[in-house]
Amino acid sequence: MIFLKRKAQMQMSIGTVVTIVLLMTVLVLGLVLVRTIFSGAIENVESIDQSVKNEITKLFSEDDSRKVVIYPASRKVMIQKGNDDYLGFAFSIRNIETTEGEFTYEVFVNDPNIRENCNINIEEAESWIKLGRTGSLNIPPGTSMTDPEFVRFLIPDNAPPCAIRYGINIEKNRLQYGSTLSIDLEVQSS
Repeated sequence: MIFLKRKAQMQMSIGTVVTIVLLMTVLVLGLVLVRTIFSGAIENVESIDQSVKNEITKLFSEDDSRKVVIYPASRKVMIQKGNDDYLGFAFSIRNIETTEGEFTYEVFVNDPNIRENCNINIEEAESWIKLGRTGSLNIPPGTSMTDPEFVRFLIPDNAPPCAIRYGINIEKNRLQYGSTLSIDLEVQSS
């Protein structure tokens, strides 16, 4: 009887050790998988950012008198509603003047007919801008921004499919720096 109890205890402790080893193996493999996924995502974002920077540099080099460039150059952005990715557009400012200055920008809805066209109000459409709505920076004379500014949208699931015009107002030392630029956002059904 004592021999059977010891045998049962031995089998139970071996089963416990095997279970712990298997669980630790699964935990380590899970951590490696998560690390691989996140490092791949970071590399993809960095390569996208670099390609946007290259495209903006190319747009500035095509015209020396440009004060601001927007990417995509078509100024049209299409985003599916309910998409969890922060998609949008990028822009960069070049100081073509001979003095340094503080540049400020604001992205806003520039669509007076938004209520009729999309059945939403301006405040709701502006709340979709999740990153890059306002900002300020100093740019030395004759240079452009080191890194472009990214304006990202998060369109909710209940957003109506429609087109909304957004504007970017840029000022240097509180004076208008060029004309207000426009970007068209097309919200698409998912």
